Amino acid sequence: MNRFKLVGKIKPKCSLEIQNSPFSIGLEKLDRKVFAPNRTYDKLALLGAKRVRLQSGWMRTETKKGVYDFSWLDQIVDNLISRGLKPWVTMCYGNPLYTDMAKQVFGAVGCPPVKTDQEKLAWKNYCTAFANHFKDRISEFEVWNEPDGAHCWKHGISGTEYGNFAIETSKTIKSVIPNAKIFGCSFAGREHLGWLIDAFETGMAKHIDAVTFHDYCEKETRTTETANAIRAVANEYNPNIKLIQGETGCPSRSDGFGALMYGNWTEKKQAKLLLRRVLTELKNGVEFVSWFTAVDMIEALNGKVGDKGSYLDYGHFGVLRAQFDDDGFSIGEYDFKPSFYAYQNICSTLSDATVKNLPAVFHWEEFSMFPNQMTEEYDALLTVGFSRPNKSKALAYWKPTNVLTTEFESIVSIILPPTYTNLKIVDLLTGEIFAISEKFIEKCEDGSLKINSLPVKDYPLLLTIDDFVE
Repeated sequence: MNRFKLVGKIKPKCSLEIQNSPFSIGLEKLDRKVFAPNRTYDKLALLGAKRVRLQSGWMRTETKKGVYDFSWLDQIVDNLISRGLKPWVTMCYGNPLYTDMAKQVFGAVGCPPVKTDQEKLAWKNYCTAFANHFKDRISEFEVWNEPDGAHCWKHGISGTEYGNFAIETSKTIKSVIPNAKIFGCSFAGREHLGWLIDAFETGMAKHIDAVTFHDYCEKETRTTETANAIRAVANEYNPNIKLIQGETGCPSRSDGFGALMYGNWTEKKQAKLLLRRVLTELKNGVEFVSWFTAVDMIEALNGKVGDKGSYLDYGHFGVLRAQFDDDGFSIGEYDFKPSFYAYQNICSTLSDATVKNLPAVFHWEEFSMFPNQMTEEYDALLTVGFSRPNKSKALAYWKPTNVLTTEFESIVSIILPPTYTNLKIVDLLTGEIFAISEKFIEKCEDGSLKINSLPVKDYPLLLTIDDFVE
């Protein structure tokens, strides 16, 4: 990048300054009281994401049969909304008042109320009370979390059972909020296509507006296959169903628990993969993408009541850094990680942009204009284009190397239409903006522009046209 002139940095935008955005951040597990949400509100507003994923916390809300205390969630929802953030809620988990299994499980995780009439009625009453209480503040509801996994549907997974559960939950919420958006599946096992089909065979497609899916992987190219498979199944039942990436992420340390825990992770690698994953999901055509999660916290998926050691499984997935006390509670100042700034750069730069294919062609040459330096092969890159109503455009591009084992940097040339002007390179990791010198711009015989020796890295850089970035 030192060949180009540094002309500034991305101007961060807070959530109140952003109207529409496909970017979400998670505030999961507050139903289990594992961190202090009040320490995150202002920081999340600075992040610039527009949506925040919450979990409804039936067990925390109804501790006495028929009595619902939403005060703990009220203050969370109201603080987020006042800062320009839009909460969306996953309706979960179980309740030991009605389900025996839940009495032994920390947080009643994965204990759905589906076996007895008493459980089913209690769940319906809870969903009705929830919808009535939050109908003026929340309009998007996800039905359960990862029900295709044994950790979240502990008595034995069943697509049929879940599909019927999702139908009844949707009916209940929409009886109170007719225009509510219902998200189904929260699908986490990309190999569980049989489960997915069984769920749709119940008639679930008539009762949900979108399918959410979770996908954790070191190389983001895999998620395109996952998204395409889910969309293909859903379209067989309802071609109008949307696709949402409800949870994706990776740790920032190699000594924790959770998805991808065995990788040689660092905070910089987490930031790089965040950029790659989020942009790939936009390329996949999702309605929005949610990063897991805001702050480091214990995983707490397989904990047992009375056995503290069973849920002290520390996760380092947050864009905010935390320490832990002896009970697993996240403490400290919740400091910014590099991934926070990377996500902030994306939220500030791309929130109001539309994904669009651009007429740009990467050009491979045997040697670059710099002696003895070969350019990168054009077919080895991933790209996603963007446009705005003012006709400004941008192209994100990167090399999808294995971020855990390789640090990559090279150069590439690109052919652009002759009308493209005011070209800049934006480093989405650092936020730095560089002007492209005229000496790197060559006018071809047909009038098109060839930009020589553009940097290419193992995380997205943004080539902007006209006044795309502020």
